[in-house]
Amino acid sequence: IDIEVFTPFKGRVPSPKLAEYPVISIALAGSDGLKKILLLAREYKHDFDYMMEDYPVDAEVEVFDSEKDMLLEAFRIMGSYPVVLTYNGDNFDLQYLYMRAFKLGIPRSHIPLKIGEDMIRIDTSIHLDLYKFFSNRAVKNYAFGGKYQEEKLDAVSGALLGVSKIGFEETIGDISASLLVAYNYRDAEITLNLTMFSNELVWKLMILLARVSKTSIEDICRRQISNWIQNLFFWEHRKLGYLIPNKEDILRHVRGTGTKAIIEGKKYAGALVVEPPKGAFFNVVVLDIASLYPSIIKKYNLSYETVDMKWCSKTIDIVDETGRRLHEVCVDKPGLTAQLTGILRDYRVGIYKKRSKDKSLPPETLAWYEVVQRAIKVFINASYGVFGDEKFSLYSPAVAESVTAMGRKSFYTIVRKAADLGVKTLYGDTDSIFVWAPTQEQLRKLQTWILEKLGLEIEIDKYFTYVVFTGLKKNYLGRTVDGGIEIKGLVAKKRNTPEFLKDLFENILEKLKSVENPAGFIEFVEWLEDQVKTIHHDIKRKEITLDRLAIRVALTKTPSLYTKTKPPHVKAALQLMNYGYSVEEGDIITFVKVKSKEGYKAIQLTRLHEVDPDKYIELVKSGLEQFLSAFGIKWEDIIGSGGLTELLRNNRA
Repeated sequence: IDIEVFTPFKGRVPSPKLAEYPVISIALAGSDGLKKILLLAREYKHDFDYMMEDYPVDAEVEVFDSEKDMLLEAFRIMGSYPVVLTYNGDNFDLQYLYMRAFKLGIPRSHIPLKIGEDMIRIDTSIHLDLYKFFSNRAVKNYAFGGKYQEEKLDAVSGALLGVSKIGFEETIGDISASLLVAYNYRDAEITLNLTMFSNELVWKLMILLARVSKTSIEDICRRQISNWIQNLFFWEHRKLGYLIPNKEDILRHVRGTGTKAIIEGKKYAGALVVEPPKGAFFNVVVLDIASLYPSIIKKYNLSYETVDMKWCSKTIDIVDETGRRLHEVCVDKPGLTAQLTGILRDYRVGIYKKRSKDKSLPPETLAWYEVVQRAIKVFINASYGVFGDEKFSLYSPAVAESVTAMGRKSFYTIVRKAADLGVKTLYGDTDSIFVWAPTQEQLRKLQTWILEKLGLEIEIDKYFTYVVFTGLKKNYLGRTVDGGIEIKGLVAKKRNTPEFLKDLFENILEKLKSVENPAGFIEFVEWLEDQVKTIHHDIKRKEITLDRLAIRVALTKTPSLYTKTKPPHVKAALQLMNYGYSVEEGDIITFVKVKSKEGYKAIQLTRLHEVDPDKYIELVKSGLEQFLSAFGIKWEDIIGSGGLTELLRNNRA
C-alpha cells in the first residue's frame, strides 16, 4: 500500500503527526493480482490520459467524493490481507492514515491501526515496513552485497529490480489525475515486487531469518542483527536449561583486551589490511576466504563461557600475527557460540552455497539454495561483532578480540603463502584478497594449501577486467568481466549532490563500462579531460541553471529548534521565513551556494548572477580528486596548460 497526500507547494512534506492535508490517492497492489487505486475526486483534476506510457491500464480506479469513505475502503481492503507491505509506513503512510482518520471523525473502532513505540500495527494483519528491512546494515551488506547505496525506494528498486519511480516537476497536488494514478500505483507495485522478485527471494529471506532467530517477522523488519542473535542465544539457553548471565558476570571472569585499536572508539585491534597501490591494474582476481570469522569461532571453540575461564583443565592459546599471546580458550566442552555458529557455517559453506552455484539444478531450486545461504550469511558474519558491542547482553570483548586476532593471523599466513607461490597481492582487507594476473595453477595450489594447513576454504569471488585503486582502503572502482562497474567509497552519489554533478558521475561510470584495455583508458582520460573542462567553463560563466546547481536537504525539526549550530539548509529556511514563506519540519529546503556573508541562499530568493562559481568548482574538485589521484594526477592538471592524457602516457612510459 502507498498513499499520496496533497501538498500546497513543492518541497513541503506533509507531517503525519498533524495530518492537515487530504489524502488524494491510495494505491494497492496484491500478490493475488489486486491492482487498485482509490482516488479522491478533485475539481479540475479529472483529466485522464490512458495513452501515457506509464499508465497502469489493467488497474482498477475507484473515484470517491468523500475522503472519509476512501479511507474506510482502504482499511477494509487492508484488513482482508494477512500481510500488508509498506515502504516507510511506520513513519509516514500508516501513521498519516491513522491521524487523518481521526481528523475526519472516523470512530476509533473503525480504524484498524495501532501506533506503537516504533511501529504501526494492523489489527488483523502483519505489517512489514520494507524501508526498515532494507535499511538494516546486515541485510544491505551481507544479503545484497551493498548493491544499493541509499535506502530510498527509488534507489533500492533501481538496484534490485531495475525499475524506478515515475518522475515529474510539479507538486503532487498539481499533476493530472492520470499521472497521479500512475505515480502512486508504481510505488505500490515496486513495494510489492521487492518481495516477489527472484522467486520471492526477500519474502523467503525474512521468513528464514525469523525462523533461525526465533523472532517474529515484524521484528525482523525493525530490529538490528544484534537483537536477532540475542534472541537465538537466549532461546538456546532456555532450551538447554542454562542460566543467562549478566554482562557484569562475564566481564568479571575474563581478562581485558590486549591489543590497541586503530579505529577510534574500538576497544581492540580489528582486521589486517594490505594497503592498496595507486593506479589501474588489469586482470585482477578477488579471492574470498569463505566465512573466515565463523570458521575461527568454530575451530577455536570461542564463546563467552570458554574464553579466559580459570577453572578449565584443558586450554589452547589465542596468538595473533605477531606471536603475542592474548587469551586462552577452554576446550573441555564445546562452547555455545561455537556450536551455533559452527553448525550454521557448515550448512552454508558445505551445502547451500555450493548447491546455489550448481547449474544442473532447476532455476527454482537454485533460487531456494541462494536464499538459504544468504540468510545464514547474514547471521554468521555478524556473530562475532556482537560480542564487541557494549549494548549486547552477552558482551565479551575478549571473544571479539580473539576472533579478530586469529583472523589476522590466518590472513597474514595466506598473503605470505600467495607471495611464495609468485602471486602478487594488490590489496587485502579482512577476508578478501585482490591478486594481480594469477594463473589457474597458482590459484589451485593456494586453495589446496590453505585448506590443508589452515582448514579454510578460499574461493574466487569475482574477476575484474581492471581495478582502479586510489591508495586508500575500501576505495576503488572496478569493471567486472561482464561489463558491470563496482564502486567502493569512490564517487558515490549522495542525496544532496547537485544534479549537474550527479550527471557527471553517471556519465563517468557509463563511459568506464566500455574500457577493456590500457588504450581504452587513454581514450577515457581524453574524454574526462574534455568533460571536466566543459563543466569548469560552464560554472565559471554561470551557464548552469539554478535547479541543476541546487542542493536539497530535509529539515529534521522546525528551524527555531536549531540553537547550537545552523547548517546551510536551516539558514536558507530562515531566509524563506523572513520573506513570509511557511516552513515546517520535514520540508525539503532547496538552496544554492552564493557570494554572500552566509554563503548560501534559498533557491526561491536567488538570481543566477549571485552564484559563487568557486564554491561549485571546489565541489567538483572534491568529488573527482580521489579518482584522479589513482593516476597520480592533481586537479590543477585538468584546468592548467598540461593535460591528463599526456601525464597518463608519461606514467605508462
